[in-house]
Amino acid sequence: MKRLVSLVTMAAMAVAGALALAAPASAEPAPNGYPYCVNGSASDPDGDGWGWENNQSCVVRGGPADGGGGGGGGGGASLACPSGATCGSYTVSGLGARKQAVTSAGGNVLDLAIAMLETDNMQTNYPYGDNKSGDAANFGIFKQNWFMLRNACSRFQGQSASNWNNGAALNSNLGADVQCRHASESYYGTDRWFAGHRNGETGINNPNTADINRYKTAVYWIRDQLNSNSANRSNDVRYWVNVPPI
Repeated sequence: MKRLVSLVTMAAMAVAGALALAAPASAEPAPNGYPYCVNGSASDPDGDGWGWENNQSCVVRGGPADGGGGGGGGGGASLACPSGATCGSYTVSGLGARKQAVTSAGGNVLDLAIAMLETDNMQTNYPYGDNKSGDAANFGIFKQNWFMLRNACSRFQGQSASNWNNGAALNSNLGADVQCRHASESYYGTDRWFAGHRNGETGINNPNTADINRYKTAVYWIRDQLNSNSANRSNDVRYWVNVPPI
């Protein structure tokens, strides 16, 4: 009888040991707050460092996303809401189709993030010119201002501030809208593009204000959410940050 009890005890200890070895060595999250993938790279078929387990995103230990990485476009990456800001997400019917339309028109993840910050539906049905005129007037899904459009986009170059109504063409031409944004970023460089986009000619001449940096950080936060799971680039979820309009 004692021998039987001893054998049962030893068997139980062996099972417990095997379970301990099978369990993850540590339950700590990755630096960006997401859990590590239990199955490692097997959960990451596209090799971007992000996997999908238990109905949530996970980080492949040692992969591109480990250490807080979130993907392209510059500016650093963090899935934590920017300090002092309020962030969140909600569903907008049809937004996934709009995201895919922007991508099909040549848009990248940064384009999606900018448009998503500017309007809840990534459309152009806001007040004409964004209630502004002249060089300050905004057009297209990114709300690009006329000053930058007429200086950096070939279809408008050489025009004056008084021709600002011509920018309305971008409201109904998504391909041209994306092309002009890319041309403008190439012309000014990413940091000065953000500065001018936020505060026009004044921002270009003084690109490092706290307000401009807050806007840029907000866009990058949205970009990182889109990069954290490829589904976010084609679903109906809108990510937002409370950036006051100016």
